[in-house]
Order: sequence, then C-alpha cells, then structure tokens
Amino acid sequence: MNLNIKREELLISQLANLLKNDNHVAVGAASPIPGAAALLAKEEAKNFNKRLRVTILHSNKYNNFTDGARELFDCAAQGRIDTFFLGGIQIDGNANINLVGTGEYPNVDKRFPGSFGSPLMYFVVPQIILFREEHSPRTLVKNVDFISAPGVSDDNIYRPGGPKYLLTNRALFKFNKKQKKFSLFKLNMNETLDSIIELTGFDFDVDKDLSEMDLPDKTRIETLRKCIAPMVSEFYPEFANRIWGV
Repeated sequence: MNLNIKREELLISQLANLLKNDNHVAVGAASPIPGAAALLAKEEAKNFNKRLRVTILHSNKYNNFTDGARELFDCAAQGRIDTFFLGGIQIDGNANINLVGTGEYPNVDKRFPGSFGSPLMYFVVPQIILFREEHSPRTLVKNVDFISAPGVSDDNIYRPGGPKYLLTNRALFKFNKKQKKFSLFKLNMNETLDSIIELTGFDFDVDKDLSEMDLPDKTRIETLRKCIAPMVSEFYPEFANRIWGV
C-alpha cells in the first residue's frame, strides 16, 4: 500500500526508533520533528505497558516545568533525562557543534542566537541525538568555526553524556566516542554512499550493517497522522499545518 510517506514523517519515525529504551525524553526550542518523534514514542510505549515521560519546552500541555529551562538543566544534571536533541549551524566530524556564528570569531560573518544550555546538556545527558535537516558541506563541516559544545572530552573529565547519533534529511550516523568519529549507519530513500560522501564535509566510517532507513508501517503512519499531528499543532501549528493540514 502506498502511504505517500513524507520526508518529515520518515525522519520522525527514525528518531522514534532511537527512543524506545528511554524513560524521559526532553525536547528544546525549534524542534518540531524531534518533538513529534518523542510523542510518537510515548504513544507507542503504551502498547508495552511502559510509561515514557516527554518534556517539550515550547509546549504548555507537554511540559511539567514551570520555571523555564532552569528546571530542565537541574533535571538533566541529576541524571533524570535520558535523551535530548541538539543541533547546530555547523557540526563537524568530532561531533563539535557551533551555535554562535560563521567566520573567524569574534568577527563572525553571521551571528546566531548562541549556545545557551547546550554545553551542559551535551555533558550530562546520556544520549544526545544531533539533528540537522540540511545535509550539505555548509552544515556538516571538517571543523566548526566556533565550538559551542565539544563532542568529546579528555579521559580525566567527568562526562556521563555525549553524542550517540546524527540524523539529517539524508542519513543516520552513529558516533564512536573512542575513535572520535561518525559512522554512516542508514541511508534515506534515494541516497547512496557516494552521494553522502559528496555532501558531507567531514570524513566518516561506514557501518558494516549499512542499510536504508526503515519505512514506517501503516499502523505507525496512522498513529502519527491521527493522534500525534493534533498534539504537535499545539506547540508547532505552522509545521503541523504544512505537513498534515492540521
């Protein structure tokens, strides 16, 4: 059956697969796809009599915190968040992220909002999933222009958290902490190894089990469109309307 699966739905499904073992997933600003994925994982967890807590900072309904990001940071530092999503205007092969600006700091060519709490979350949350829809040499670079949060730290630095995956609109990478390097794990539809090499500014390994991303089945798509889409419309109405007409 042709479900006319949208690219965003495939990315949401792929992220939801990475959240199955979690107890608490938190989602920060400007993250409709991670937010939808977290809610999808929460809904599906009910089938296994499991309770998944989801915190979405841009939501009034799916956010129990009342003091903004400060409670989120406290919760993360106490080890009570399993997964958090981070992005960057640039991400390099060592999983360093740049949220400050492009060009030679401090005289950057273009300034962005800044690092905010990303360094803390990167250090203390066990599973950080890097998410950047655009997959190009402009965004996935050999070296970031400014390190907002480092992907790896020296062995003598206490760091229970760090990057586990990088998902783009074209591919899913795993991150190897010991080798300080990404490994290509899954390809989006119509992508090849050669196309990913051409569009990625850093070197990466190729996982021995490299495969295409699994397409969501009919049940998952129906759950996403009938149940999750109205939820997403509460905190990202423009996204929900564009993707699902909600």
